[in-house]
Amino acid sequence: MSDAPTNAPEFSVSELSGAIKRTLETAFARIRVRGEITEAKTYPSGHTYFSLKDEGGKIRAVLWKTVAGRAGLKPENGTEVIATGRISAYGDRSEYQLVVERLEYAGEGALLARIENLRKKLAAEGLFDPGRKQPIPVLPALIGVITSPKGAVLHDILTTIARRFPRPILLWPVPVQGEGAAERIAAAIAAMDRLPAHNIARPDVLIVARGGGSLEDLMAFNEEIVLRAAAACRLPLISAVGHETDTTLIDFVADRRAPTPTAAAEMAIPPRAELLADVAQKHARLLGAIARTTGERRLRLNTAAARLPDLPGLLGNARIRLDDRAQRLVLALPNLLAARRTRLVAVERHIPDPRVLLAARAGALNLLALRHRNGLVPFLHRQRTLAAALLGRVSPAPLAARFRESAARLEGLSARLEGASYEAVLARGFALVRDKAGRPVTRASDIRSQAKLVLRFADGEMKVTADGTSATAQGALPL
Repeated sequence: MSDAPTNAPEFSVSELSGAIKRTLETAFARIRVRGEITEAKTYPSGHTYFSLKDEGGKIRAVLWKTVAGRAGLKPENGTEVIATGRISAYGDRSEYQLVVERLEYAGEGALLARIENLRKKLAAEGLFDPGRKQPIPVLPALIGVITSPKGAVLHDILTTIARRFPRPILLWPVPVQGEGAAERIAAAIAAMDRLPAHNIARPDVLIVARGGGSLEDLMAFNEEIVLRAAAACRLPLISAVGHETDTTLIDFVADRRAPTPTAAAEMAIPPRAELLADVAQKHARLLGAIARTTGERRLRLNTAAARLPDLPGLLGNARIRLDDRAQRLVLALPNLLAARRTRLVAVERHIPDPRVLLAARAGALNLLALRHRNGLVPFLHRQRTLAAALLGRVSPAPLAARFRESAARLEGLSARLEGASYEAVLARGFALVRDKAGRPVTRASDIRSQAKLVLRFADGEMKVTADGTSATAQGALPL
């Protein structure tokens, strides 16, 4: 193919990328783009990259760190916004993106959707549970207020408290709308909760308030950072944001929700007149109750006293009975002795004379002895005659042989017994040594110096004292 002549200019890649970049940045130097945020990610450098999309397309966007603080809101996935900025191209990759300078919610619908998503999230975490609510103290010593120092809100709170029951107020001024308002409100709630510090007393109840406004104006009280600070606050918290028909998420987190700042002040402090009237009424009721109780107790005491017996009469009767018993006791012992003596004399008359009894027993005993002698002599004579008759019938030779055999056995056993006796050993010149307790001593090492010993010889005993080399006799004891 041959090259055809043309009038079209020839560009290099760099020239074309630069031309496109200049065209885009010139034609779209200031634009507003509406779309839903997606793929949002903040890098450690502080820059946030995300995309804006709708039903037909998607465009990349970037929010530089230097403008993030004044952009209006933080990019969150799923939020429909209007981004204000400029188009910039990146020639190295032939890409373009929206450099965002400000972000705004895209109408009330987007705000309501964001609020609803946050409400569901926090409700699932339990931040709205009634069990987390704290009671409001009846008469707080110090009331903390977080609101703007300008406007009618602070004036309404001060006027209401001064009218109902004057109490000191600790004000923490904060902006209630605009950039950074949510962070300042959350920081103020946390700081109030950390008191006392720097000689500043800790309030007993906390009021977070602002006046009415549009949904965008009240968005600071729908931010997650404010809601979590309110949930973490240990002080009883009353929310008074907007007018009576306005509702923000802080109303669900707070311990009490007031429709107006004035109503919040009324919740925080009771009216002094009502307190005084209530105290007077309770005082009167207490006095009446005491009077009724005292009357009832007095009546019961009188009734009980009327039923009690006559104590002096009882004591008199008891004293008379005691004297009577004492007199009878004095007479009872002689009478008892006389009665016992009479009985003893009567018994004595029936007892026989012991001498007569002894004489009778002696006669009976002599009679038994005589009968015994008269019967024993014939019995022995009969036994002797019977033994002689028996011996005459039996030959004396076997009986003599048995006597000799028994005598021989007895002599043998006596010889063996004498052979085993230690006395035969003593007869040969030996001695038996025993200690003072009578135990035999068989070893010289068992004898201590000055020990008392007994030496047994064949003809007697001798007590000695050991001195280690010789023994000293103390005398002999006979056998």
